[in-house]
Amino acid sequence: MLRVGFFQFAPKFGEVATNLSKIVSALRDAEADIIVLPELPFTGYLFQDRSELVYLSEEPAKSTTVSSLIALCRDRKFFLVTGFAERSDDKIFNSALVIGGDGVLHTYRKLHLFDTEKEYFDPGDTPLETIELRGARIGIMVCFDWIFPEVARILALKGADILCHPSNLVLTYCQQSMLTRCLENSVFAVSANRFGSDIRPRGTVTYTGQSQIVDPRGELVYRTKSEGEELYIAGIDVKRARDKWMTQRNELLEDRRPEYYTDLIGK
Repeated sequence: MLRVGFFQFAPKFGEVATNLSKIVSALRDAEADIIVLPELPFTGYLFQDRSELVYLSEEPAKSTTVSSLIALCRDRKFFLVTGFAERSDDKIFNSALVIGGDGVLHTYRKLHLFDTEKEYFDPGDTPLETIELRGARIGIMVCFDWIFPEVARILALKGADILCHPSNLVLTYCQQSMLTRCLENSVFAVSANRFGSDIRPRGTVTYTGQSQIVDPRGELVYRTKSEGEELYIAGIDVKRARDKWMTQRNELLEDRRPEYYTDLIGK
């Protein structure tokens, strides 16, 4: 059994060191293989403008935040999938990092920016890929990527057993929609959301919590409450995600008719 889970909490905007300390303290005794953290868990979410984001963003290779997470992974012998405000030359991405005891193993830059993110983040430019961790293949999607079924499907076609989904969800549809994403691709998903609010000069954004784990038949393994801090770890059988047979005659991916899907390209 692979032990996967999430840590739901309420980051304090702009307080990177405080948020890092909260995460390290919460995970210090965790027994897990993979833990997913929310989107932008160190900086908070609702930036006033690009200059504020520039100030709070970090280059992973030079980041003391990332160094602390690497040390935590090395000590606890698990992997983290975490949101991160990634600075790269003159660009800043809403990214997710896969971190282990040996360093950053994979970076995904959010493809589908939501609402005010378009004002200060650069659009993601990394292909959708999977990475193997302890015999399981994981694919990364960040928050609003959930509404584009192409993201989950491409990751499934690339062999993903688990969708790791750092999030700052504000709409009410996502958690239930992820049940469909898992069913239509026969994959597990771990959605790590935050709760609470960012109360900023430009307004207030309130998050929906309800972090969850979903199985390959679209059933909830566990969903937490909309408010409250929680670390949750579950044991899953990755082989369930590799059984794509819906009936004795219907294999989920082999039954596709991609020659009739060409209108999806370039539209």
